[in-house]
This record gives sequence, C-alpha cells and structure tokens, in this order.
Amino acid sequence: MTTTPGTPAPVTDSPNPWVADHIRRFEETGGRPRPGISDLLLTTRGRRSGVLRRTALAYVRDGDAYVLTASNAGGDRHPAWYLNLTADPAVTLQVGTGTFPALARRASPAEAERLWPAVVAAMPSYAVYREATSREIPLVLVTPA
Repeated sequence: MTTTPGTPAPVTDSPNPWVADHIRRFEETGGRPRPGISDLLLTTRGRRSGVLRRTALAYVRDGDAYVLTASNAGGDRHPAWYLNLTADPAVTLQVGTGTFPALARRASPAEAERLWPAVVAAMPSYAVYREATSREIPLVLVTPA
C-alpha cells in the first residue's frame, strides 16, 4: 500500500460488525458518547501487517491517562488492538472531535488493582467478563504524546 507524502495513511476499521457500526455512529455524532458511557476511537498499527486499525472502546480517566480495558468480552484471547499496541505503543486517540497521538502501556499490577473498581463502576459488564475468563484482563493507560 502506498500513499502520497503528506497524505494520511488509510485506516481499516474493525471487522466486527457491531464495532464498525459503533465507529460509524461515533463519527456521525461528532464523537458524542453513548448515554452513561465514555467512548473513544483507538487506532493502532497492525503488528504483522503494518496496517492502521481502528476500534471503538469505552474508557475511564485517571489524571491525564485514558484507561482502556482489554476484555475481549471475556474471551480467552487478548483483543487484537491490545496485541498491536504491545508491539507498537504509539497510537492515535479520537475523543469527541479531537484526534491526537498518544502512547500506550499496560498498567502495573498496583495500578490495575487501584483502577479496576473505577472501570467496573463505569462498565459493570467488565466484572462479568473478568469472571468469564481465566486470563488476566489487562488495563491499558494511554497518555497524550
């Protein structure tokens, strides 16, 4: 895939139909969150393909950081977006109408322990997902670059 210098690289949205619809709604509403939920769009670089990939996620704030939950709906595998940012922590966030570069890192065990109650308060389904899997669900801190 080639691009003209100065032209943004194309971004591929999540192949999951529900997530793709969510991204479309996010863009159509100027990033207006769902009632009671703070949403953002995260763009990572594919760890194998190098393709820019975008997904929609709920978040909570912790100071300057956006806290993301790599739940994969309680699945036994980490979501692709999480695997991508572990390979390349330089990401792009879109919050509302603002888009900015950011850096992602996995929360330390102490940070995760402190943050889980806020994550579950914002999205109670995360508690269900946590019980549904034997893997540790990572929390990710994303800060503006």
